[in-house]
Amino acid sequence: MIKQYIKNYLTGDQVTLRKITKADYKFYSNIEDVMESRLLMNDGIPFPPTDADHEKFLGEISSEKEDYMFAIELKDEKVFIGTIAVYLVNWNNSTCHVGISVGPDYQEKGYGTDAMKVLLDFIFGYMNVNKVKLQVFSYNKRAVSSYEKCGFHLEGTLREELFRFGKYHDIFVMGLLRKDWEMNLIK
Repeated sequence: MIKQYIKNYLTGDQVTLRKITKADYKFYSNIEDVMESRLLMNDGIPFPPTDADHEKFLGEISSEKEDYMFAIELKDEKVFIGTIAVYLVNWNNSTCHVGISVGPDYQEKGYGTDAMKVLLDFIFGYMNVNKVKLQVFSYNKRAVSSYEKCGFHLEGTLREELFRFGKYHDIFVMGLLRKDWEMNLIK
């Protein structure tokens, strides 16, 4: 039984989640430098980060800080296609936040949904977390659809929270409870 869990650990139908290595830094920078992606996931001023910014960010990720970031790799081809993370873990309330970034060449192929399902298995199967939360820009329809496929529910709307493309947009707050995740496993 344990061998089966180890075999499937951090592995989905299409992707594997693994640690990020220095060899990934260049690929990470290439993905994070795509302005369309930055406009879909980053609420800061969309100024292109430098390679040093990327390296500093990746170098500061540590499980000691209770941030868990994984590389997303295609299972068969062993190709780095993005990152996925657990952060802001609140052990008192048993909650955490998640985020994902998939390179443009690999979007709309189900890889992000598969990666999120693997991450949720990690969170609910190996961490003592009851609720997973995320925020997504209202105009990022592909991401909203993917999160719904993973079982997330809309919990609220931060109205006109984000200024992009010359106007204000809403940010959706979504959540997934352990009991709902477990119900989806039974189906």
